[in-house]
Amino acid sequence: MTGPLASGVDGSDRRQLSRRRPALLWLLIVLMAAEFVAVAVITVVFIVDLFVAPPVSYAAGIAVIVMAAVASVWLGFIVVAAWKGRAWMRGASIVWQVLQFAIGLGCFEGLTAAPVVGWLLVVPAVAIVALLVSPPIRAVTDRRD
Repeated sequence: MTGPLASGVDGSDRRQLSRRRPALLWLLIVLMAAEFVAVAVITVVFIVDLFVAPPVSYAAGIAVIVMAAVASVWLGFIVVAAWKGRAWMRGASIVWQVLQFAIGLGCFEGLTAAPVVGWLLVVPAVAIVALLVSPPIRAVTDRRD
């Protein structure tokens, strides 16, 4: 069965579902999905680096890969939860944005300062937190199931 009743949702319900997602939620989902893709790519690069360029410490290299993989999975869950409008994704996303903001601030100083990377981390973090606390996003993501 491939008609509108096959999935249990008819055409008008699908249109109503997409009407409930304001433009700010779509922007939030796109920004968070971009972060997810970036962290996933970085994880893959770390894995390739482990085999291409032998590290000083394999234990440290593997630990960094595991942390990057966990962060990638976490961000994937947050993006899916944002898509579904789950309330818990706001807290989880704010935690990630605070961590990202702290790492971005660290990029502005020190011997290996990389201000461009710092800005690439700080600006999206601030934008996403602003979106997360905006009334349209809060209204859509108040569902507690």
